Amino acid sequence: MRITIADVAARAGVSKTTVSRVLNGRGELDDDTAARVRAVIEELGYVPSARGVGLARGRTRIVGMLVPSLIWPWIGEVVQGAVDVVESGGYGLLLFTCNRGAQSMRQFAAQVSAKSFDGLLVIEPEGTLDYITQLPGRGLPVVLIDDRGSRRVFPSVATTNLAGGAAAAGHLLGIGRTRPLVVTGSRRFGCTRDRLAGFVETYAANGHPLPPELVVEGDFTLECGSRAVQRLLEGGVHFDAVFAHNDLSAGGAIRAVREAGRSVPGDVAVVGFDDVPYAQHTDPPLTTVHQPMREMGEAAARMLIDHFAGTPLPETPQVLPTTLIVRGSTVPTTPVPNPPGQTGPAVPATPAVPV
Repeated sequence: MRITIADVAARAGVSKTTVSRVLNGRGELDDDTAARVRAVIEELGYVPSARGVGLARGRTRIVGMLVPSLIWPWIGEVVQGAVDVVESGGYGLLLFTCNRGAQSMRQFAAQVSAKSFDGLLVIEPEGTLDYITQLPGRGLPVVLIDDRGSRRVFPSVATTNLAGGAAAAGHLLGIGRTRPLVVTGSRRFGCTRDRLAGFVETYAANGHPLPPELVVEGDFTLECGSRAVQRLLEGGVHFDAVFAHNDLSAGGAIRAVREAGRSVPGDVAVVGFDDVPYAQHTDPPLTTVHQPMREMGEAAARMLIDHFAGTPLPETPQVLPTTLIVRGSTVPTTPVPNPPGQTGPAVPATPAVPV
């Protein structure tokens, strides 16, 4: 049977309150009583509830994290970055998803009401902003990761989506591609609007304004990239490049171009966004704008851990730079000669351009 605080109190001949004071180092106790309680705790092998002790001390040493789903390609990197910082600070991470919609949110809200964690990291699930906005006023510090709505309600960590879109445009212009198809994400997301603006403005500034038929709204899936390419090819719309707002839709675009009997990058160059592991395994490997996803998780978690130690949460977003990674989907890779004495195939070069 599990030993309880009542068992310890009975054996030591004291109240449960006295045992609690010994466990939490609170209150005035004479040395003999405290020593007797500790001896009974050791004799019985009593292990206090970590959550109960935390609540008694006014903190749980747990960080909550709310994300839309774990199947998004880049979510794992963000979570890992957060976990690394949280655990190194002596905290644990309690992870919530919204895979089951309203039922998931009810369970999450119950944990908020129970004060199960000291602070919250959020990658905003759709439809949850109104609820999350209430939490700081209830005493729960919140840090937003990847502010897809371009809101400044919370302290946040973001990346340079506008500059990333501009870098993709500059690269395609630099290799002579003047009629790119753009497959966006949902327009309700701030990251979509920023990536599109950076790209379109760069083309316009270089004398190549994009006609409306070359901008197609997608939903960040493999299928949306494939459908956009197929539709334009079937409609006879000419394009010599594709800029997709994530790597999955870029992979779909590569597939559709090749299924139509055209080559990548010879006939159509393709650029993605995110630099998830999948990007290195398309055929050819995908040129993409790298988002520092793990670093964003680390930075957001560090904000909370520092806040617990007394540092105020920042009032302005922390913005981490994107990096353009050039691979074979835009420029045929140039093999790097093997060092003297090394055998086997040469490794293709993968230049990285800070944005």
